[in-house]
Amino acid sequence: MRALIYSRFSSDKQRESSIEDQVRICRARCEAEGCEVVAEIGDEGISGSTPVSNRPAGAKLLADALAERFDVLVLEGLDRLARDQVEQERIVRRLEHRGIRIIGVSDGYDSKMGSRKIMRGVRGLINELYLDDLRHKTHRGQEGQFERGFIVGGKSYGYDIVRDAGGSRYQVNQEEARHVRWIFEKYAAGWSARRIAYALNEMRVPSPRGRLWAVSAIFGSAAKGSGLLSNELYVGRYIWNRSQWIKDPDTGKRQRVERPESEWHRAELPDLQIVDDETWLAVRARMDAPRLLGGRGKGQAPRTLFSGMLRCALCGAPVVSINSTQYGCINRKDRGPTVCPGVAVARDRLDTRLLALVRDELFSQAALGELEQLVRATIAERQKASSRASKATRERLAELDAEIGRLVDAIAKVGMSDSLQKRLMAAEAEKAKLAVIPSAVAPAALANVTDLMALIKRRILSIQEALRQGDTARARTVLADIFGPITLVRRDDAVYAEFATSAETMLLAASGKHSLVSTSGPRNQPHRCASVTPSTQTNPPSAGFLFLCRRAGPRHWP
Repeated sequence: MRALIYSRFSSDKQRESSIEDQVRICRARCEAEGCEVVAEIGDEGISGSTPVSNRPAGAKLLADALAERFDVLVLEGLDRLARDQVEQERIVRRLEHRGIRIIGVSDGYDSKMGSRKIMRGVRGLINELYLDDLRHKTHRGQEGQFERGFIVGGKSYGYDIVRDAGGSRYQVNQEEARHVRWIFEKYAAGWSARRIAYALNEMRVPSPRGRLWAVSAIFGSAAKGSGLLSNELYVGRYIWNRSQWIKDPDTGKRQRVERPESEWHRAELPDLQIVDDETWLAVRARMDAPRLLGGRGKGQAPRTLFSGMLRCALCGAPVVSINSTQYGCINRKDRGPTVCPGVAVARDRLDTRLLALVRDELFSQAALGELEQLVRATIAERQKASSRASKATRERLAELDAEIGRLVDAIAKVGMSDSLQKRLMAAEAEKAKLAVIPSAVAPAALANVTDLMALIKRRILSIQEALRQGDTARARTVLADIFGPITLVRRDDAVYAEFATSAETMLLAASGKHSLVSTSGPRNQPHRCASVTPSTQTNPPSAGFLFLCRRAGPRHWP
């Protein structure tokens, strides 16, 4: 039996040696069970509330299970797998459904036990209650520290954290405080948050995270109290328990949720005031003005066809819709020209040029003919490879039958020994594994080229329909598969959209059949380039501004 050992430790109060201790007791159990350890994987510093699929080693565990690379999963206890009862049950059921035995060394869980479901339910409840109890005790301790006059949150720009035996306190950082006052004064005087961010980056002032200033760091959200301009600590009011982080059960990601104002804890700390009351009130009056409350909220889905797929060649940042008519570099927009000179292009022109390319590559009979030839060639090659593999499998099975016969004869003559037993078990295990390999039959999805091409044509028609109906969300999904990352490059007085793809790749992406061809093509595959702005060059790249180009290495820009 092949065993995989999985270990995990969660907090900084545990040590890396916790992994070693878990592996040690799991190895001992594997030896007692007569299992061969084929892999040892572990997640360090990851909470048990994190979904298994979102952990590096956890994702590998699931992949190995799907690939049937092990028969037994050995861990210290089910809490190493998950501390969330629903997540634990989901993962255990998936693994046991695939015939994988799960052994918890410390908690006594074993998939072979008849009462395993009762034990699993009890252990899952205990593990989940542990997290709830830990969360409650942590919050209670933080509340106690707040009542004793200490700070509970993290660092705030403009202050240093000074720790003593009882806890932590804020202390004004005079250099950062000078920048805070400057920001408030400029905003009260009518500067926009974007203009302030540009100026700070031009003056090389480090942001709160030590990087570049962005509009979000300055303005944030007045409703949530985020952003530098909404931090009441600058006028000597410390607020704690304003929000909490709750895990989304569908995505496993944490989301910030505002608590009711009745649960907030406030403390007056006049020694920490940086901004005078008059300036604070002027800033609040401007931020609360109705004209600043509209606009698309953060996290809302893009409404343009190519936002999120585009990248700036100068800095690598996303190119998004910066206004009602243009795509532009987000770094240039939010951080200023000192960070990136940026690139911008009319939205209607870029959309028109790239969609015209899609129509040329996808909607013509010639393109479909090329795709049908590619599909037929791919199916034929896979059938040949499958046939060769089947022949080799049959030959190996014959060899194993002969070997097993010889081993049985030897045991009958001289009796059973450890070495003969191991060789016999290994031969029988290999034979059992080879016996379940399917014979050389073309996959059902690929067996009928006519049906497959009909499916591809229907998919292409659905793309046309989505574009005609203005269904941006559906069209964006397909376009992202077709193009992949698109880099906007400015050359002289023209802007080009550059992407590494081919007609075949575009057709297969549109059909939803990425797996039809191998992804390991030539290393130096040329990039496709399409001009998306008018060019005054005397010798344009080619008719229609569509041509092949090759990256010669990283570019250096002025």
